[in-house]
Amino acid sequence: MSKKGDIIVGLDIGTTKVVALVGEVKEDGQIEVIGMGSSPSKGMQKGVINEIESTVDSIRKAVMEAELMAGVQISSVYVGISGHHIRGFNSHGIVAVKGNEITQVDMDRVRDQAKAVAIPMDRQVLHSIPQEYIVDSQDGIKIPLGMSGIRLEAKVHIVTSGISAGQNIIRCCNKAGLSVADIVLEPLCSSLSVLTDDERELGVAMVDVGGGTADIIIYLKGAVVHTSVLPIGGDFVTHDIAVGLSTPMASAEEIKKEYGCAMSCLVTKGESLEVAKVGSGDPRHISRQVLCDIIEARAEEIVTMIQKEVHMTGLDDLLGAGVVFTGGGINLPGMDQLAEEMMDMPVRVASPSEVSGLIDLVHDPVYSTSVGLLRYASTHSPSYIDKKRPLVKRMMEKVKVFFNDFV
Repeated sequence: MSKKGDIIVGLDIGTTKVVALVGEVKEDGQIEVIGMGSSPSKGMQKGVINEIESTVDSIRKAVMEAELMAGVQISSVYVGISGHHIRGFNSHGIVAVKGNEITQVDMDRVRDQAKAVAIPMDRQVLHSIPQEYIVDSQDGIKIPLGMSGIRLEAKVHIVTSGISAGQNIIRCCNKAGLSVADIVLEPLCSSLSVLTDDERELGVAMVDVGGGTADIIIYLKGAVVHTSVLPIGGDFVTHDIAVGLSTPMASAEEIKKEYGCAMSCLVTKGESLEVAKVGSGDPRHISRQVLCDIIEARAEEIVTMIQKEVHMTGLDDLLGAGVVFTGGGINLPGMDQLAEEMMDMPVRVASPSEVSGLIDLVHDPVYSTSVGLLRYASTHSPSYIDKKRPLVKRMMEKVKVFFNDFV
């Protein structure tokens, strides 16, 4: 657990961008965001690294920008992980209690027993998240420490990831001059920054729609019961616009952000926009209705895939708080209304909350994972920024990194 004055850093290596956030832990445990750096991500596809050097370059640029803004030297980071290789399942462990009083050792033993399951050689356990403890058939216990009992059981949610995916993240960070304090599941981070305690208790599905993936995490009675990652996101909408309007991807992204809408019925008839052509030639004008028809078709597909995933768990009727959407891929007018109509349950779009400092910069669904990484780091690690190195040495390291880019 971090204490007052500790500096913590979260690094979100996404499909479309790399974001580095620097936060300082305050006396009441509140996190003050003191620095942010962002760089376009060029070495990722569907949440997985597919080009090391391009990813390293993006990480360096984002981290250097965050360092300049915060005025600190970053040496270690908490990094998010996503991708279709992520798998989540529920497990159960049972141990006998020694001495009739449950200790921390007993709690650790039962969790270890619960995650002692056979997994393929190419996979690793990323998280073991306790759901509830059972003491001599008394269930629903969150913290059994100090209770009397003979038998202790634990229900946990196990999250596994591909070993190579995690190794590539560590390799990229190391090549960028950083050590990795921990690798954290991205939807878990996002949920820490956007969900309320009431939503977790009532039952909620949080969906973080990024550029290349849609990350899903479901809470029931305050505990994680399901995690998954779907290989679809906002970049698919951009690609459809580029193909449908015969315009470059960069232009399609700008058009989506400025004129896009997930429901064409919400667009005023007669509106038009200018679209650049692929290659040479004068730009042409098209109806905004045509653009939104393209977007709506893909938005419906994304929502349908999410709905099927939630329905497959069998928990859709238990989600009293409905669905909470976040992430850059959800930043389209009408997306919440479309999802609410299709999924037939309450839907809200959420931005990060309960942080101070650079609120205007991070109060956007785009930064939910980044802020969540800070929230996670604040409760799982002490300070890992080395501010004691001499200023001259830190500057020489920056110069070395800068010139290495040209070698």
